[in-house]
Amino acid sequence: MKIDLFIRALAGSMVLLGVALALFMSPWWLLLPCFVGLNLIQSAFTGFCPPSIVLRKLGWLGADGIISWGGNPY
Repeated sequence: MKIDLFIRALAGSMVLLGVALALFMSPWWLLLPCFVGLNLIQSAFTGFCPPSIVLRKLGWLGADGIISWGGNPY
């Protein structure tokens, strides 16, 4: 899976999770989708993306931008 597809899926999942938690638990959970949206905007301008840094430190993100789950097979 390419990193850009993963980031989109992760962001969409976090937005849906935040809205569901706000609906069933507390309206304060709406801060989660707000944080995700702000992070996407700042990432577009700065190129700084925390999930890609975490994946790279785990060894799951190659130099070509492809995620290999469980570590680099090389």
